[in-house]
Amino acid sequence: MSRFFYGIEDLFVNVLFWPFDFFRFMESWWTSNAINWIFMIMGLVAMVYWMGQLKIFDASGEEDKSITSHSYL
Repeated sequence: MSRFFYGIEDLFVNVLFWPFDFFRFMESWWTSNAINWIFMIMGLVAMVYWMGQLKIFDASGEEDKSITSHSYL
């Protein structure tokens, strides 16, 4: 079982986090945090898109908003 966890460790340390090891040795704060800024921008764009879609479906009135309980209650 320990080989399984060592495999997970190897995957994250040596494969998935290698860009962070590259940026760690840069001198500029902006370039070292470029990946974080990209993720923040992607999250902001996704949130704006999701809120727009929620507004479209709310305006169309196709959702049943009646206040009723389930029959078993």
